[in-house]
Amino acid sequence: MNSPEIKEYIQKRYYLFWYIKDDKKENISPVLLVETILNYGSADDIKELFNLIGIDTVADIFYKAAINRNRTNYFRPVINYFNLFFQRNAHRYPV
Repeated sequence: MNSPEIKEYIQKRYYLFWYIKDDKKENISPVLLVETILNYGSADDIKELFNLIGIDTVADIFYKAAINRNRTNYFRPVINYFNLFFQRNAHRYPV
């Protein structure tokens, strides 16, 4: 179950989750939320996501789903960009 802030965040960006039924959108997993926002969201969407759940949490979710896996739903340029971004900006992933 997501917090009210995350539910509001998802409702503002309902068009990014077009493939999910309306009654299920508010309860999507953090993994799906991060994946969708990093792949399809704008810079403002990403910034607000970092403010909402924290850059370290987003980095944890991203690394578990995207790095060193044979199959992932992240686009290659997104993986490259955010790998470099999190190495520089997330506290748990120093260069």
